[in-house]
Amino acid sequence: MTIHENLLGGPPPTHLPDDPEPRQALADGTAPADVAAKHPTSSLAWAQLADDAFERGAVVESYAYARTGYHRGLDALRRSGWKGHGPVPWEHEPNRGFLRALHALARAAQAIGEQDEYERCTQFLKDSSPTAAQTLG
Repeated sequence: MTIHENLLGGPPPTHLPDDPEPRQALADGTAPADVAAKHPTSSLAWAQLADDAFERGAVVESYAYARTGYHRGLDALRRSGWKGHGPVPWEHEPNRGFLRALHALARAAQAIGEQDEYERCTQFLKDSSPTAAQTLG
């Protein structure tokens, strides 16, 4: 038995490849819109745009940014072997952009009255990473 064996028989965790350039640009203070323009596949940049818009009260804009980050993340997950379910651990830093975008999509969906989408995204986040669901609130 290996230490990484999944005793529950479910799919293995998906770990997205590292993409440090957009993460570093955001950490260095580059505007999220500039990061998204240079790295349009970065869920992290779109999640940051969604968070910033939500904080400004621009809920529909936040929803659009979050949906973009969510779909970019789904594309990356599929390229990494994800089959539509299974863990996407928060502990693996490159997964955080997708998980943040998913959280932002749930939050914005709730704010605009899309209850079904809010519930679906909230459950998806919990199923993907209980740690992310707890950390992001």
